[in-house]
Amino acid sequence: MDTLYRFILYIHVGSAVLSIGPFFVLIPIAKKLRGAEHEVQLAYLDIFRFTVRLVKHAGHLLVGSGALLIAMGHWTWKTPWIIATLAVMFGSVFFLARAFTPIFRSFHEPGQNQQQLIQKLLKSTWLYLILLMVMLWLMVVKPSLW
Repeated sequence: MDTLYRFILYIHVGSAVLSIGPFFVLIPIAKKLRGAEHEVQLAYLDIFRFTVRLVKHAGHLLVGSGALLIAMGHWTWKTPWIIATLAVMFGSVFFLARAFTPIFRSFHEPGQNQQQLIQKLLKSTWLYLILLMVMLWLMVVKPSLW
């Protein structure tokens, strides 16, 4: 069981990397969107869409492996840092669902201010990255919150 627990922990850490890492790449891409031609913008937006999908799926693996670690380990669902992580996670799920897709949809609608949409995209990327880093901090530090 110890080997299985370590394997699931490895999957959990790897899925955390896949959930967070791609957003660091999106920040410079969002900045490059500003001056890019239309065809290049489409390519950059495809990278954004792919990354958001990748992060969603890695998040599923992260949550599943985390639940298995709690079930197999000595932590309980009532542990303060786990409760706080779950609260931030549920908030980030709603944020992820509402932050990127509407921007992608409205990016090529006529009359849209693309510079404003790019700014929203960059802001959403930073905010989501901050939420992910808060969850990472909670899981690594495991603070005694109450």
